Amino acid sequence: MSDSGTEAPDTSAEGGDERDVIGGIDLSDDEYVVTQAWIRSKYKVEDSSGEVVLRGKKKRFKMKEDFPFTTPGGDVAFRVKAQNIMDVAGDYNLVDEASGETFAVIQKELTLFQHVYRIRSPEGELWATIESESAAVMALKSFVGILSLIPHSYSISDGSGAGIGTIEERFSLRDQYDITLGDTGDVPREAIMAAAVAIDALEEN
Repeated sequence: MSDSGTEAPDTSAEGGDERDVIGGIDLSDDEYVVTQAWIRSKYKVEDSSGEVVLRGKKKRFKMKEDFPFTTPGGDVAFRVKAQNIMDVAGDYNLVDEASGETFAVIQKELTLFQHVYRIRSPEGELWATIESESAAVMALKSFVGILSLIPHSYSISDGSGAGIGTIEERFSLRDQYDITLGDTGDVPREAIMAAAVAIDALEEN
């Protein structure tokens, strides 16, 4: 406290900037490409200039999901941790490796055919929803062989339901997804982008 008896204002979380810093990486770009390696369950994330900003590796058949995303230098930036064993529909914490703190929660809903994920703050506030095409379209892709070749697409909406982005699969021998994210308002956009990247690994399309 200063001699005048007044306290300096606390600006540590002003505008949500502090929460936007995840493991020292920059996820503030509007567009990213997620590519799955020929060996499944390994991923790389490139920004709009083609620079690799993240890599991920997911172990198959784990009783409880816990997999890291690392920087190009190999340092863990954040982890995706299931809250329960053998989650079919459940919650996944996104945990900053440096602080050990959860910066977002992915809530996977159990639905028939359609894939729906809610992105929430650590306190439970709904930040965004990521969902696939309608259940009818997803059902056709599941049961009609030729339609399964049509790329998947997902919409990203904010807490009020307004569209703020998309995830679009490319025609490719390897799974590749373009993630586009617009203005997220007061919600930390890097947390939403990290969640979108993590969901591709959870989907294992």
